[in-house]
Amino acid sequence: MANTQSGLMARRYATALLDMATAAKVLETVEKDLRDFSVMLKASPELQALVRNPLLGRSQQQRAVIAVAEKSQFNQLSVNFLGVLAHNRRLSAVAEVIEAFHRESARRRGEIEARVQTAYVLTPAQTDALQKELSKALGSHVSLNVEVAKDLLGGMIVTVGSRMVDDSLKRKLERLKRTLSGSRAA
Repeated sequence: MANTQSGLMARRYATALLDMATAAKVLETVEKDLRDFSVMLKASPELQALVRNPLLGRSQQQRAVIAVAEKSQFNQLSVNFLGVLAHNRRLSAVAEVIEAFHRESARRRGEIEARVQTAYVLTPAQTDALQKELSKALGSHVSLNVEVAKDLLGGMIVTVGSRMVDDSLKRKLERLKRTLSGSRAA
């Protein structure tokens, strides 16, 4: 239940920011700011400690996150938003809020997000071709979230919403193994 509540809270903050960014005509800038903040968060153990440390006071967290955002030259709306998250003691959920923001923004643009797991890094040309083919097949613009999962050995797994197509070498080998095991039993 806590996950549902935190997801609802993240969507509320994300929707509020999205509405404000759209009204102020700075949506693309705010999207870029949030992507940049997300990258910084993943790369910096110090920033992770800042957003997750419940022992830091509200004003300390707020001053620190605003300083990071201003130093990164974020749009004032992005700076203020991160400050509000800190002030409301919601900074620990910033990654979830950013994810909800990007999902809702894509939904409003009519985009569909596809999660693609591959055994190896795709070239830009391969990524572009895959994006075009999925967009054509689904009849809507598809944005890709590509991840490398070396345990797949080869091929890929594509997940769009609740649908999944597993065309990985790992899965093919598992099916072959089951087939061979079944034929031995006969």
